[in-house]
Amino acid sequence: MAAASAGLESSLEWSLGGGVEAPPAPARSRIFKIIVIGDSNVGKTCLTYRFCAGRFPDRTEATIGVDFRERPVLIDGEPLKIQLWDTAGQERFRKSMVQHYYRNVHAVVFVYDMTNIASFQSLPSWIEECKQHLLASDIPRILVGNKCDLRNSLQVPTDLAQKFADTHSMPLFETSAKNPNDNDHVEAIFMTLAHKLKSHKPLMLSQPPDDGILLKSETKSSMACWC
Repeated sequence: MAAASAGLESSLEWSLGGGVEAPPAPARSRIFKIIVIGDSNVGKTCLTYRFCAGRFPDRTEATIGVDFRERPVLIDGEPLKIQLWDTAGQERFRKSMVQHYYRNVHAVVFVYDMTNIASFQSLPSWIEECKQHLLASDIPRILVGNKCDLRNSLQVPTDLAQKFADTHSMPLFETSAKNPNDNDHVEAIFMTLAHKLKSHKPLMLSQPPDDGILLKSETKSSMACWC
């Protein structure tokens, strides 16, 4: 009986950490929330899906409200989580969610359809919406022209888009989410933004889903773009 009691005490001593250090808790990954903004049908969902799943979605439907996709990445040896928040481009689907959408934002990606001049002309209103929700001016922003593979249907010249990007101090990318050959470029856009965020906002978010470098101009690729 004494032996059993001693064994129990020994067991309790071990479980309560008597002289034995508990194993260190695993480090939490920093979570960065990137919102993707633009009109309906510009390809926001396809871009986020390409980066997070590595492929073009089999079928797409209009986003209702807000959706987000998450991908763990390793940057300079540190594990991070990138959350891409994709919002409905149609106002009737946005009203109830928009306040939550802009909470704790670390970066903004503005997207337009290179084959639809109206989606490009809408960009000032999306920029204004960001201002209305008091996003800090130092939050990284990038401009992405999507669907550059549809070369015969392009309506937004690169020089026009570049002038707009320069006016608003944003780097410009022209890309496509569709062609698997362009996966590396879509990857480069978001990974460069992730590198920027790593040094820009050392913030740890404890809640899950609440959540370029300012990319150098030579990083911009408007030449070899695929879909």
